[in-house]
Order: sequence, then C-alpha cells, then structure tokens
Amino acid sequence: MTPRSTMKERASAALRDEFLRRAVKTTTDKLFLGRRLAQQSYEDWERLRDRGRAIRAHVIDNLDFYLGRLTDRVRANGGQVHLCREAADVVRVVTEIAARRGARSVIKSKSMVSEEVRLNRALEEIGVRAVETDLGEYIVQLAGEMPSHIIGPAIHKNRQQIAELFSREAGRPVAPDTESLAAFARRRLREEFLRADIGITGCNFAVAETGSVCLFTNEGNGRMVTSLPPVHIAVMGMERIVPTLEDLEVMMHLLPRSGTGQKLTSYVTIVSGPRREGESDGPEEFHLVIVDNGRSRLLRDPRFREALYCIRCGACLNVCPVYRQIGGHAYGWVYPGPIGAVITPLLQDDLDRWGDLPFASTLCAACSEACPVKIPLHDLLVRHRARYVAAGKAGMAERAAFRAFRRVFGAAKKYKVAVGAAEKLLRLWVRDGHMAPRVPGLKGWTDSRDFPALARRRFRDLWPELEKESPGQKGGKAHG
Repeated sequence: MTPRSTMKERASAALRDEFLRRAVKTTTDKLFLGRRLAQQSYEDWERLRDRGRAIRAHVIDNLDFYLGRLTDRVRANGGQVHLCREAADVVRVVTEIAARRGARSVIKSKSMVSEEVRLNRALEEIGVRAVETDLGEYIVQLAGEMPSHIIGPAIHKNRQQIAELFSREAGRPVAPDTESLAAFARRRLREEFLRADIGITGCNFAVAETGSVCLFTNEGNGRMVTSLPPVHIAVMGMERIVPTLEDLEVMMHLLPRSGTGQKLTSYVTIVSGPRREGESDGPEEFHLVIVDNGRSRLLRDPRFREALYCIRCGACLNVCPVYRQIGGHAYGWVYPGPIGAVITPLLQDDLDRWGDLPFASTLCAACSEACPVKIPLHDLLVRHRARYVAAGKAGMAERAAFRAFRRVFGAAKKYKVAVGAAEKLLRLWVRDGHMAPRVPGLKGWTDSRDFPALARRRFRDLWPELEKESPGQKGGKAHG
C-alpha cells in the first residue's frame, strides 16, 4: 500500500479536523495518566525497563537461534509453522488453508501484522468473510479505515459516528449510548464466533522454550477466536519472541502498564498448539505464520535494528506532540506515531513514498523516555533524516539553506551579524506583540499556532547584567 498524498498534506487535513484533535488528545491524555500511575505502583520501574530491554536485545542478537527453537517446539506440540518472507507469502499461506478447509467465515483477533499484509482484503477476494472481533477493529472495519492507534484503533470516532456505522450494519437504528452500542456488538459478534470456520490472531509474544503464543486482550475475544473455530492461525512478526516464560512475565508487567495503564491485561491467553486427545476445546489445527516482510532489513542495519525491540504498547504515540495533534491516519500506513515514522520507511523500503515520515517530529525525545524497552526513537529519527539527505532526496532550497546555516553558525562574527539582521527584519511583521500569520519561512508554524514577537533584548544582551547580579561570584564568574 502506498499513500496518494504526502505526510504534510495528510497532516494539514488532520489539523483542520477539530473533532479528531480533541478526540485524540482526550484519549492520549487518559492513557498517559494511566501509564504514569501504573508505573508508580511498580517498585523499581527503571530496573524493569532495563530487564525488558536486555531481553529484547538478546533475542534480536540471537534471532536465528530463537526462531529455530520456537519452530521446533511448535511442531513438537502438533502445530504447523510457515515462514513467510513477503506479504504475498502470508496471503498465499492463509488463503490456501482457507481453501483447503472450505472456509466461508473467518473471525480475527487484533493483529497489526494482518493489517500490514492486507489479509482481510485477500480473504474477501476468494469469497471468505473476515470479521474483526476486537471492538475498535470492528468499528474501523465497518468504516473501511485503518486503525488510528496501536492499541486504540477507533479513538478518532465518537459514539454518534459509531452508532451510524452500527445502524447501517444492523439495518435499523442503534442508539448512540454506550450500553446500546456494546449490546449490538456483543450480539453480532457472538453470532460470528459460533459459525466461524477459522480463527486468526496476532501474537504479542511467542515463547521459544515452550512453543507457545501469548495474547494480551481486554475483551475476551482472543480466547473465543483461539478456542471455538476448528482452525487457529497465529500471525506474528518474526521478532516477537521471548526466550522463556520467566521473560514473558517481564513483558506482562511492561506492556499493559505502558500501553493502557493497567497493572495486568484483563485476559492473558497462552496457546500451545492444537487440541490434544482428551481435551474438550481448542482447534483441530494450529498454524503459526512467522512474517519477515522487511524485518530482515532492520536486522541487518545496525543503525535501526533497535526498532525491532518494540513491544507495540503505543506509549510513544501517547506522548508525541505531533501524533497528539494529527492522529494516526496522517502517517499513511499501519504503524503511526514515532515508532511508525521509524519502521515504515524501512519495512516499505521506499524513501520516495515514505521518507518524509521521520520529519514529522519535534525530536523532543518524549517518545524515547516513554518507551518501556528504552528504544532511542529520537536518535533513530535523526538517522533516518540523515539517510534521506544522503540519498539526495532533500530539495535544492533546503540544501542551500543548511549550507548557509552551517557557514553562519560556524563563525561567531557571522552569527552575530546574521542574528542582528534577522531581528530587525522580523520586527517588520510584528502585529500587537505577535508575529503576523504570513511571515516568509514561518507560514507552516503560524498557520496553526501563535508565534510571539522576539524580545527587544536578547539573553546575550542581558547576560552581563545577570552576571553582576548573581551572588557567589568568584573571578568574575557566577556559580550555582
């Protein structure tokens, strides 16, 4: 999938959507507060983050070993493993299983990787009806949209909009109150659970030592998807492995606290293959589809391989000042926010289409501070920008501007002259103590936010006076 517009165009459209901005801010504020409170309840949060990072780093450094171990254990448990290099391979494997089983209906638990490979569309093309059972995913599926948040796919929708979608699906009015909306979804999805031929899930983590797939959910739909249909297909990115159940416990603390502000996710489901003899529930067949789809490129590139540590909690989205203003759809693909701006250009391997994403950042490093496994996202974004420029993608005007910037800021005299001239020039656009909205070079800022006028006296001008006033001077220098 490739966008038809640039990141700047999509962001501009999002900034004009006042409801979207309010909805995203309200939800991310709530998630941010919940995260802070949940982390404070853990005795040594920083030590836990260090453990989580060490686990992820160890797995990524030894990924071939753990993929082999996981594959062996899944097969020993009676499951089947499919290694898929490209999105087309994933589609082929799943559609072949559906065709062999004569499937007509598929139910799905939340899976970002299935969004990545556009699996629902592929199933529909062969006549198989795929229904999302996570409530947020079900809403955006009815709307024909992508998720706008990693853990809250429909945060950009209000109850009235959801009621309109449900009413259209039901063929009758559905009231826009929470109880009525939940009741409709419960009834409709219960029917889908009971008649589905195949259940498809994602995989939060796969445990190499046991060959198990672990799902974190809050609605219980994951357990229905994995236990009711006769076939269960789990689709996972190849990096989503932990070595042991003990390591999984670390992630069980990190992910919900960072993502939703919960001490523990409502449902933690561990699946270890198909139903065994004497068991009353579970699938007849279990398939684990392990997906590369560009991840090998990250693994081979030491500049960006840390992005594979990501546990998909969404914490970086909730603190990002850019995401909080424009939402997820402006990023154009499955993964929004800072982590999306890092991994999308690499997974898609197309700088012309996706190279502008890393520039949608203030580089404030809030995302890196929020990341539970300490991925230095702001550093990765800077490396992406350097990669973009090195590939000759920056415009001539931009390159000329930065060459001039380097010359001016590399010499003190030139800097002083340039700053003085800029101050005098910018004062021509001052209106009532603020910069006018059409200042050349600042239009992108002043179109959507205020820009105060420059102070009459700069800090450089004030410093001699402050130095004299500062107590505890010694040798003409202020201390403290």
